[in-house]
Amino acid sequence: MANFNVLAISGRLRAASLNTAMLRMAQSCVPHGVGLHVYEELGQLPLFNPDLEGNEPPAVHHLRAAIGRSDALLFASPEYAHGISGVLKNALDWMVSSGVFVSKPVALWNASPGLAALRQSLHAMSARLVYSADLELLIKPSGPTPSQVNPNPTAMRGALESLKLSYTSNLTHGLTQQ
Repeated sequence: MANFNVLAISGRLRAASLNTAMLRMAQSCVPHGVGLHVYEELGQLPLFNPDLEGNEPPAVHHLRAAIGRSDALLFASPEYAHGISGVLKNALDWMVSSGVFVSKPVALWNASPGLAALRQSLHAMSARLVYSADLELLIKPSGPTPSQVNPNPTAMRGALESLKLSYTSNLTHGLTQQ
């Protein structure tokens, strides 16, 4: 049983997304004691509407609860024109007023260069960015089939261990909210 739970969120809805593939690859190389759940329901969130705050749709409650139950978050997302993907920006907008990101350890993974805009948004939401757990891996198709090859399971495992270490270190020092 995992004693450190990571919620992995892809900023891409596309079925063949390399960022989503990266998160699924991570599930096969998690270190001992780490559980990694890939959140699959981001596309069910309605467009953010501040008039609904306090009476949010069930999909918003589901995401907020999943983030609240997690010990850390792992995002894998593309950037478009130096900005956050629309689906991920929408999810973050729904979460801003809840405070669910405050002091939550976060790692950013990407299958292509970039993530400055996401980093800036998460910082503004008071997430605790764990730079030692960030990864940029270029995933390439293994052949004519749609499957991909994990370019570096050792790096993924090490990044997850770094995320866990950051969490446990801050628990020891009383910095992580539960």
